[in-house]
Amino acid sequence: MTGDATPSAGPRAAIVTASSSRAREGGADESGDALVALVESLAGTVVGRELVADDRDALEACLRRWVAEPGCDLVLTTGGTGFSPDDVTPEATEAVVERRAPGIAEAMRAASAAHTPNWMLSRGVAGVSGGTLIVNFPGSPKAIGEAGEPIAAALPHAVRLLRGEQGGHGR
Repeated sequence: MTGDATPSAGPRAAIVTASSSRAREGGADESGDALVALVESLAGTVVGRELVADDRDALEACLRRWVAEPGCDLVLTTGGTGFSPDDVTPEATEAVVERRAPGIAEAMRAASAAHTPNWMLSRGVAGVSGGTLIVNFPGSPKAIGEAGEPIAAALPHAVRLLRGEQGGHGR
């Protein structure tokens, strides 16, 4: 076991919302709230939350800060995964991750297919940097629920593996 984590501790997550309009104008961050609810459903703890403009450099710097933060196992982002010119969350994430986790993003897109004909337009990615898993979620609370459901059970297991708490691959 590494660090001060106990095997029973749930994921410790940072929530990052990519939204220029919210960063500029303020207002409710319903997508961020949906990710908080997801973390809580995993018996996890939200260790921080940030709202960042749709700017690749700013997003990349934010992700790097959270990856370097002791006790942050998971960074969940929302927004910036589509085709708009300012949708740069996947690029910022890819600049930070050392190892991709394509199955997570693939599962999220596959689950979305039942809910929208535009499911294949999501460019979200997932990957590992150091001991932290980063997962890009869509920007709508409804889509977060739909995409989060199929990966929810795997996230705590992934965190335990990254913490070095579980070496076996039992079912």
